[in-house]
Amino acid sequence: MIFSIITFAAVLSILVLVHELGHFLAARRAGVWVEEFGFGIPPRIYGKKIGETLYSVNLLPFGGFVRLHGETGEARVTQEKRAFINKSKSVRSVIILAGVVMNLVLAIVAFSSVYTLSGIPRDSKNVRVLEVSTGSPADVSGIKVGDVIKQIDGNMVNSTDDFVSKSKSLSGKEINLTIQREGVSELLTYSVLLRENPPQGEGAMGVVITTMETYFPPIWQRPFYGIYYGFKDAIYWGKVVIISAFTILKSLVGGSLPEGIAGPVGIYAITTEVAKSGFLSLVNWVGIISVNLAILNVLPIPALDGGRLFFILLEKLFGRKVAPKVEAYMQMASMAALILFLLAITFKEVKILSKVGLSGYLEFVSKGGM
Repeated sequence: MIFSIITFAAVLSILVLVHELGHFLAARRAGVWVEEFGFGIPPRIYGKKIGETLYSVNLLPFGGFVRLHGETGEARVTQEKRAFINKSKSVRSVIILAGVVMNLVLAIVAFSSVYTLSGIPRDSKNVRVLEVSTGSPADVSGIKVGDVIKQIDGNMVNSTDDFVSKSKSLSGKEINLTIQREGVSELLTYSVLLRENPPQGEGAMGVVITTMETYFPPIWQRPFYGIYYGFKDAIYWGKVVIISAFTILKSLVGGSLPEGIAGPVGIYAITTEVAKSGFLSLVNWVGIISVNLAILNVLPIPALDGGRLFFILLEKLFGRKVAPKVEAYMQMASMAALILFLLAITFKEVKILSKVGLSGYLEFVSKGGM
């Protein structure tokens, strides 16, 4: 339990600190006074001023924050030229977006690191068996995990689609399966009786197959391959998050809690489970959450970075800034709504966990529950 909590706190802190580091660096570059860069959530337990910025360690070790001079309005501004609120619209936009950019960079670095260290995927055109269902025709006939399926009744098999279509067309019949097994020089032939009505989630033969394999290019090439596939993964997960965001919005407008979404308890549970699979799995999970954080943060919700960008857009459209009090009230209302939403999700998660336990909850979420 202690290890799980530490892992979860570390993951969350990395994600938030990287995000805040983006704001910090962009603000410093733009000449905005960064009053404080804090690790954790206040109250403060330690602080040291270096230059003009106070670097603090706070009581709750989750994430962090950056406090910019003049960020919340003109009331406490003492250095007008170095106040965030007095900077141009483009400069303020860059500072706000810098956190999102840093999260995307973190995601790409995480995905790239995993590919660089664990190997690069490629299509081998070899249909390889990944799993064999117990009691299935393949299991009864002696097919093993790792076998490469070369032919079905003398016809070459070069893709998973080819394998599935041939198996379906021959369902209910006995076929000859030619395979190549690791460590055996000659091809082997097995007789397999295909099922006409397989169990739900299984095919006629009862195997899980793939043509993808992992290969390791020369060491000097791996980082370049890793970055390429890291970008692809970031784009893929970005699309998934955008689609999910629209689904969530649709559910909320309809007056119901969205399905298939994990809140704080869910993310903790998934992080705990992922950590059991090893360090690289955890790094990959950090990349996935970082993409989520980046995309969700640009939504036009006042409590998020996207909401602040929305106020800048209104300023550009109407030629004047939104009244600080109005913006502050909208920020507070939005934050309250977000907290209520998270509490509702958390309540639902705790209720499910109390009934089915961690493993049952993870299975529930993986099937699109919640």
